[in-house]
Amino acid sequence: MNKSDIKKVVLAYSGGLDTSIIIPWLKENYNNCEVIAVSGNVGQADELEGLEEKALKTGASKLYVLDLTDEYVDDFIIPCLKAGAVYEDYLLGTSHARPCIAKGLVEIALKEGADAIAHGCTGKGNDQVRFELAIKHFAPNMPVIAPWREWSIKSRDEEIDYAEAHNVPLKINRETNYSKDKNLWHLSHEGLDLEDVGNEPQYEKPGFLEMGVSPIQAPDSPSYVTLDFEQGVPVALDGEKMSAKEIIYKLNEIGGANGIGLLDIVENRLVGMKCRGVYETPGGAILYAAHKALETVCLDKMTAHEKQKLAITFGELVYNGQWYTPLREALSAFVDKTQERVSGKVKLKLYKGNIIKAGIWSENSLYSEEIATFGESDYNQADAAGFINLFGLPVKVQAIVDGK
Repeated sequence: MNKSDIKKVVLAYSGGLDTSIIIPWLKENYNNCEVIAVSGNVGQADELEGLEEKALKTGASKLYVLDLTDEYVDDFIIPCLKAGAVYEDYLLGTSHARPCIAKGLVEIALKEGADAIAHGCTGKGNDQVRFELAIKHFAPNMPVIAPWREWSIKSRDEEIDYAEAHNVPLKINRETNYSKDKNLWHLSHEGLDLEDVGNEPQYEKPGFLEMGVSPIQAPDSPSYVTLDFEQGVPVALDGEKMSAKEIIYKLNEIGGANGIGLLDIVENRLVGMKCRGVYETPGGAILYAAHKALETVCLDKMTAHEKQKLAITFGELVYNGQWYTPLREALSAFVDKTQERVSGKVKLKLYKGNIIKAGIWSENSLYSEEIATFGESDYNQADAAGFINLFGLPVKVQAIVDGK
């Protein structure tokens, strides 16, 4: 990439510390180029307030705010939910948001005739890979500018120094400068005291949690929720039909109030290092628990077991930024087939951070009380003797051979 050819850059813009200082930095280091800021709304709510004023004030020529909330839920979150995809217990909140945002970013870049796309991801993280693999999919020849891989800034303190020197307004200070990512699915916390894995997260400290409360601060009485699914997709909450997006928002409120969905994890990043993060995913944790419970009665054993194995691969693909790949698409096709009979109702009890099953109902249930009962049934227990003889034949033969 020849810097002299860069006249117009589209920047993935969140308004946070990284992307705020990137606007003046791009203009300083890339021929005073035009910078078009693009923010993908994936449900970060109040973080979008005042974004246009801030972007223009720091040197952008314009700001696009793309409402991606429906697309994010329907095309990214729901496929992962149906797959049961997680990465080391992490419910992929940042991971599946990035390809969604990157898709919108490329659309604006092509529309505006941009010479390059820029992002604020660090050279240590996973997001640089997620953004750039998606960009390669939609615009394979588009140059990418990643300032963290170029500039001399080495820390967030130095970023704040740069921001102050260039009159970039910030909503943070050095003492509370956690690295956060927020959307309608989750909120992540990294940095500061969390970098020492010996430190307990400050769950009870006012302002630390944003989507809910600590289980200690949750009510002393439980809350119940009932979720309806059709072919693996949530369609109703407590008997009221609503979109999956609306269900997530409602469950975030209910789950957050009951201390649901907190995760403190040291995860293995794609780039090779281990990193500690604290995640809030109240609604997501409830949906995953309900969906998993429904599958226990709707899926046969072999399908369920194979799906569990492939869920690991699905989660790794999403975490590693490989959403737009033939394998992920093939796995989604497999998952969709498995979900054809995953319809029914699940009731859950939420109590001080715990999700407790309180009932499962499905017309497609493979569970037969008549067969499984300890009472009288038509099941012929004598059949078990022949089954065991055949199933145990290899064991018997091996023992005979070993005894010779």
